[in-house]
Amino acid sequence: MAEGKKSSKETFVDNVISVRRVTKVTKGGKRFSFSALVVSGDQQGKVGVALGKSREVSSAIAKATSKARKRMIEVPLRGTTIPYDVKGKHGASKVVIRSASKGTGVIAGGAVRALMEVVGIKDILAKSLGSANRQNVVKAALNALAKLRSAERLSKLRGLSVKEIVGVKDAAVE
Repeated sequence: MAEGKKSSKETFVDNVISVRRVTKVTKGGKRFSFSALVVSGDQQGKVGVALGKSREVSSAIAKATSKARKRMIEVPLRGTTIPYDVKGKHGASKVVIRSASKGTGVIAGGAVRALMEVVGIKDILAKSLGSANRQNVVKAALNALAKLRSAERLSKLRGLSVKEIVGVKDAAVE
């Protein structure tokens, strides 16, 4: 609980991915409500995605934003990109995310681009395959980012040093 309060709320960047109007047909007519998909992040490796529903657009966005900030995950970064290539899937949507060299920029479609901006990734290659539903594409991209592990974490899990994991070898040995 103390971790959530250590940083100020102004550091978060919120991006509205989609707003949908939902219609419920009742005996007396039609009842409209809205659902909003929001990604929130600190541009330093933390990101959260959530869906908010309400009778008004602004309160749906506010609900989604507060949910997204509560459900954040940590994404390991290597400079301005990710440590290695990764694939994610959600429903019929698949996303392939590849690390890129410095200066490449964000080469990704609309929904994945918004997610990468709030995470803080500046150089990335991403391709969305299968269903183009924005909600599922964002969840597939988040699934891919959640699979990433840092070199420090992998070295601890495997009981090896970071140099052994990365594959750095002495030139004198070979």
